[in-house]
Amino acid sequence: MIVTALGLLSGGLDSTLAAKLMLDQGIRVQGLNFNTGFCISDTRRQLKRRGRKEGTLRNEALRAGSDLNIPIEIVDVSEEYLSIVTNPRWGYGKNANPCLDCRIMMLRKAKALMPKFEAQFVFTGEVLGQRPMTQKRFTLRQIEKQTDLDGYLLRPLSALRLPETEAEKSGLVDRQRLLGIAGRSRKPQFELAKRLGIDEFPQPAGGCCFLTDPNYSRKFFDFNKYKAPDRQINLEDFTLLKVGRHLRLSDHLKLIVGRDEAENNFLERYTLGRWAFSPVDIPGPTALLEGSSSEQDRALAARIVARYSDHEGRSPIRIQCQKDQEIIAIDAVPIESDLTAQLLIN
Repeated sequence: MIVTALGLLSGGLDSTLAAKLMLDQGIRVQGLNFNTGFCISDTRRQLKRRGRKEGTLRNEALRAGSDLNIPIEIVDVSEEYLSIVTNPRWGYGKNANPCLDCRIMMLRKAKALMPKFEAQFVFTGEVLGQRPMTQKRFTLRQIEKQTDLDGYLLRPLSALRLPETEAEKSGLVDRQRLLGIAGRSRKPQFELAKRLGIDEFPQPAGGCCFLTDPNYSRKFFDFNKYKAPDRQINLEDFTLLKVGRHLRLSDHLKLIVGRDEAENNFLERYTLGRWAFSPVDIPGPTALLEGSSSEQDRALAARIVARYSDHEGRSPIRIQCQKDQEIIAIDAVPIESDLTAQLLIN
């Protein structure tokens, strides 16, 4: 009998180790990687900044799948995930991360895919006690119940500290070859990787999700606070939160200013229906004005763009302002840096 397991594979060390432990028992592994729309590496690939090492632009799940010789299915949940991000049933973590809701959604999707791949169980790289929101003993149990995977969700790295799953009881998985790792230290995983010959993986640094980033979270909560009650949130809204400096000009108006050439080029894709600003005769940022604006508002935005342009002194800079087919020019004196700091969300 061929035993097949579905594994949630991010490409990080823990999920890679879990997959390797399954493979070493002769279990066929089908990897699942969920695209939520909030992966930092995905945005880096979109920006394609000059000088960035090629390794930071790859999809780590596909890289891990290639290294382990297992197939990876990319599951796009980005549209569905918006409602979770804006209204998580189980709340946020330290920042804007709805980690418990996110985990439950992914595992429900995995359970639904079990028949497609003829899988007997699902496994993850979760480690007991490693993450405060989703990997406590209570929350690991809660996740199993909420996803209807009770008894069919294996955590190979911490299995010896958790109740036996049906896969272990029935002999599909040899429990004695599983591990009992627990706690925040990454040393056991590093040692295991060395022993298993796994030498390529992204270094852990808070995960690959924008929602765990404090700067992104400030912009996210600001957006939620000031959006119109009847405003339908879409992926474009969240995409723009990932890029540039964001300055709150009023309750109904925000300016997004590119920080480098890559971000300027990125913002130029989203000018339709928005006022776009850029200096005429000197290098400087592209900026987008979000919300309905007055002539006075646009003058303030132009002064901010002048402030971030390649210009010294207080002499006026000509700023081109364009919204669709309407083009105007403003001679703007750069705004004082202390005023800019007061408006800055991030």
